[in-house]
Amino acid sequence: MTSQDPANCTVEERRVGDITVVAVTGTVDMLTAPKLEDAIGSAAKSEPSAVVVDLSAVDFLASAGMGVLVAAHGELAPAVRLVVVADGPATSRPLKLVGIADVVDLFATLDEALSSLKT
Repeated sequence: MTSQDPANCTVEERRVGDITVVAVTGTVDMLTAPKLEDAIGSAAKSEPSAVVVDLSAVDFLASAGMGVLVAAHGELAPAVRLVVVADGPATSRPLKLVGIADVVDLFATLDEALSSLKT
């Protein structure tokens, strides 16, 4: 599933074995955060062992997007593990500054996230 909107946010969902990857590109703000929320909800319906939200191609992550991640973590746990791929000042830094990295596991790359989930 791929969707695009005027705010330049793309969300793609794909399976890697029993893990669902939700890859996000562009800006995640109050206008586009519902798209991320819908994608995570859709991913959870397929009963994966984990959902990986890949923010490595996100250039701006607003508090609305961070709120979606915290809410999704609360809704999915403990049945489905939620992890986030975020590296750099636009994603990793704000997630660490506001303490979300203390709640949701963060990885620098998708490969690292997938490797940790397969062990």
